[in-house]
Amino acid sequence: MSDAIRLLEERASSAGLSWPLRPWPRTGDVRERLAANPFLMAPMAGVSDRAWRLMARAGGAACAVSEMVSAAGLHYGSEKTWDLVRPDPAEDALAVQLFGSDPHLFEEAAERVAERLGAKLLFLDVNMACPVPKVVRKGEGVALMDDPLRAHRIIAACRRGLDRAGLPVPVTAKIRLGRSPYAPSAADVAHAIALAGAAAVSIHGRYGSQGYAGASDDEAVREVARGSSLPVLASGDVRSAERCVELARCPDLAGVLVARGSYGNPWIFSDALRLLHGERVPVHGVDERLGALELHLRLLGLTGEHVLKGRQIACHYVRGLPGAAASRRRIMAAVTLDDFLEVIETLRCRAASAEDPGQIEAEGSWSL
Repeated sequence: MSDAIRLLEERASSAGLSWPLRPWPRTGDVRERLAANPFLMAPMAGVSDRAWRLMARAGGAACAVSEMVSAAGLHYGSEKTWDLVRPDPAEDALAVQLFGSDPHLFEEAAERVAERLGAKLLFLDVNMACPVPKVVRKGEGVALMDDPLRAHRIIAACRRGLDRAGLPVPVTAKIRLGRSPYAPSAADVAHAIALAGAAAVSIHGRYGSQGYAGASDDEAVREVARGSSLPVLASGDVRSAERCVELARCPDLAGVLVARGSYGNPWIFSDALRLLHGERVPVHGVDERLGALELHLRLLGLTGEHVLKGRQIACHYVRGLPGAAASRRRIMAAVTLDDFLEVIETLRCRAASAEDPGQIEAEGSWSL
């Protein structure tokens, strides 16, 4: 038994999380697999590491996707790149997102990832949505949407690589409405990748030229979904359980990707599932929030991640708690797990001495 598994067995329940993990269905098309739970943890560069994925899965996410993994990095044998693909023993399964622009490298990467992960690989996702300039300048990310034929070739290449490895798991893609309003659209790209054998497509409701500014255009995403043969998952501005359910109830959509909404809120997935089924959503009070923060911080070390990642993680969890401003200053100065645990103990003491604990919980509610 790994240390992470032991920790989750001991602490998940007190943090309002679930253990063991509920497996994602391995049979049926993507829409059928999402029927029981349509809420997935989105890939986030620099964020969705092993500890984050475990927290999201314990928080009720149907599955979790890796950070963006460079197909070229895998080709050149970069250990740093391969580390992004490595699941923790506590992870029952993992979806891997690849990025790049060369179909040949995607084919090789798909085969090698399948060989490395084996039965733990749920599906491969191709990033055609990242708007970061250093990615787009290389013809990667959302730049791929300018060339639907290349997008088609990349999906087909991934399928060939997986078939050669003897692991024909689904291949999906994450796209935007387009690189800009004047470039090939999401509908064009969705059609091209469907012909290549893609199993589903996730659509972020902004153009690449917008970055993350403005509001995600739900109706534009639904319009693409209505005209596509692929199951469509919605992405963008999914920052609360209520928002998750609003999208999940759209008949045109098959699922929902949650990214920034999971910051300091691993329960967003299980809360959304309860709301979807008409059930009461529990209040995640101070004890659960601090318990989840401590669990997340301890998982960082046990899964091989750097403890300094805990600075940003902790700031999200403590927002709204008594003494949060002073605590954030101490959090940003923390360099060891013990430093973080001291801050957590201080917050627990403040909460215990508060005159109205119910008010703390009300003030502590949040959405990003």
